[in-house]
Amino acid sequence: MKINDLIKRSSGALFSIELWPPRTSTSERKLAEALSVFSHVDIDFASITYGAGGSTRDNTHDLVIKLDRQFNLNPVAHLVTASHSEAELRAILGRYRDHGIENLLALRGDPPIEGSGRFEVGEFSRAIQLAEFAKDEFSMCVGVAAHPGGHPDSCSLEEDRKHLAEKLRVADFAITQFFYRSSDYLRLVDDLMHLGVDKPVIPGIMAPTSYSTLQKMAQLSGTEIPATVVERLQPYEDSPEDFKKAGTEVAIELSLTLLEAGVPGVHIFTMNQASTTLDIFEAVKGNLLR
Repeated sequence: MKINDLIKRSSGALFSIELWPPRTSTSERKLAEALSVFSHVDIDFASITYGAGGSTRDNTHDLVIKLDRQFNLNPVAHLVTASHSEAELRAILGRYRDHGIENLLALRGDPPIEGSGRFEVGEFSRAIQLAEFAKDEFSMCVGVAAHPGGHPDSCSLEEDRKHLAEKLRVADFAITQFFYRSSDYLRLVDDLMHLGVDKPVIPGIMAPTSYSTLQKMAQLSGTEIPATVVERLQPYEDSPEDFKKAGTEVAIELSLTLLEAGVPGVHIFTMNQASTTLDIFEAVKGNLLR
């Protein structure tokens, strides 16, 4: 089902997840273990990431189809403009259409984490162009990314909000980058309303699983980690299990606060870890009002 229709028809908030396509045999086993758990959880949709420069193109496509055919997890395929020609994007979207995939997350893409970090601009330089292309040419339901604290490349928060509003006038919904202050999300939605945009914005939630991972993800995304969260987690830096437990509690508390505020759903960045995601679901399922 298309995500915009799913939101309209839902009697409560959605619960969705993000998955990474595997790159190694070890990560493939980890994903298989996670999927065996997720197949028994009431998940509304699952988005599948796309590596920088299309580095996981085939793996992403294969996982999208697998989720749709084997696990009935209503996949949302990530796709980036970076490093792609219009012909390549048309071919990728055509494959999805042929397999009955209806949902897409349209992204500009990011520079590779490793190497020179050179960013190869595609034939479409902006995510909004991909969103328009996917909707007009393939009748897909399209989501875009939102940054509660502003995109790290934007010159100001005001300009970033205007850019997001422009994307959402084309797209059907947005999913945010992770954040840890509910006020940041609520301000984002309020700013969009003042710009005349009321499309659904689904908050992205990430439970920190280690201090190094949290720092790395924050650096890559440009997300600010509040001092209160750092102070809460830092004492467990050398105790992996305790850190994971505390990080999960942070994610649960944020999810509950947002659900009480009436968000359209919560989107969990799983990092392919089933146990943490399951803990969050069990804690918030009573607030999903299904």
